[in-house]
Amino acid sequence: DVGATSVGVAVTDASCEVLAHAVEDCDVRQGPHPVLRRVAELAGKVRDEAPGRLVAAGIGLPGPVSFAEGMAVAPPIMPGWDRFSVRDHLSGLWGCPVAVDNDVNAMALGERHAGVARSTDDLMFVKIGTGIGCGIVLGGKVYRGVAGTAGDIGHIRLDDFGPTCACGEVGCLEAYFGGAALARDGLALARSGRSAHLAEVAADGGAVTARDVGRAAAAGDFGAVNLIRDGGRRLGQVIASLVCFINPGMVVIGGGVAQLGHQLLAEVRSAVYRRSLPLATGNLPIVLSELGDTAGVIGAAWSATDRAFTLSS
Repeated sequence: DVGATSVGVAVTDASCEVLAHAVEDCDVRQGPHPVLRRVAELAGKVRDEAPGRLVAAGIGLPGPVSFAEGMAVAPPIMPGWDRFSVRDHLSGLWGCPVAVDNDVNAMALGERHAGVARSTDDLMFVKIGTGIGCGIVLGGKVYRGVAGTAGDIGHIRLDDFGPTCACGEVGCLEAYFGGAALARDGLALARSGRSAHLAEVAADGGAVTARDVGRAAAAGDFGAVNLIRDGGRRLGQVIASLVCFINPGMVVIGGGVAQLGHQLLAEVRSAVYRRSLPLATGNLPIVLSELGDTAGVIGAAWSATDRAFTLSS
C-alpha cells in the first residue's frame, strides 16, 4: 500500500488474513525506483516473519492507475511514475502475477472483505489523506470506469476562484480538505494568531501538519475545530451528490485525515443527510473505517488473488 508519505507491506494467507505487516514513512515523490526498492525490502522483511510460497502480489498507488496496463498515468503527486510499468517491474522481481490498482480501490476492497462493510455489495470508500479519493464497489466488484479514473472525487471543482490544487486546477475538493490543505490552513491559523495551540507547534518546529490540526481540535482549539467543520461540510456536499447518483448501501471514511474522528464524521453526516433524498439516506450508514492502515494491504491481497486465479483459469 503505497501512499504519498508512507508505504505499508503485508504478507497474507490464501484467505487474505494478514500474517505480518510493516509500515514506514516514504515519500512517493522520490520516484519509482527508490520507492519500489523500499517496497521490496519491506516485503523481504515481512516474508521472513511469515515464510511460504509467494502466489501473487498486489499494490495500490496514490494516483490514477491504468488497471489493464499495471501502471500509473499522469499522477499529479507522483513525479517520475508516469507510465512506469510497476506490474512488470515487480512481477520480474518476484516471479509471480502482480495486480496494480489505485490505493483507494484497494482500500475499498479491503473494507468490503474484512472491515466494517463486510458483505455489503454496494458501497463507497472515501479516503482522506494527502489527497482525497473514492473507491466504488458495485455488485461486490470495484467499479473503475473505462480508463480507471472512476472515483477521483478530490478533483471535483467546488469553486472557480478557490485555492490552487496539486493537479494545476483551482477550487478542487482536495485543495480545500486534503492533508496538505489542512497543513497549509493550519499554518495560516498559527501565523495569524487565531490558534494558540498551532502557534506553539509552528514556533517549535516551523511547520504544521494535518495531525497537528487534529490534536489542536481534540484539545478544543476553536480555529482548528472550525477548519475540520468547514472541510467536513465541503466533503459532505460532494458525498451527498454521489449518494444521490449511486445510492450505495454504506459510506466508509478512511485514510490518515479520517483519524480526526467523530468531529469530522458528524459534519459529513449532517451534510449528506441534509442534502440527499430521504429514500437514499433512510438506511444509509456513514461510518469510519475499522481496518486503519491495513485496509489497503488487505485489498491489494484480494486483487492479487483475483489476478492469480484469473491467469491460471
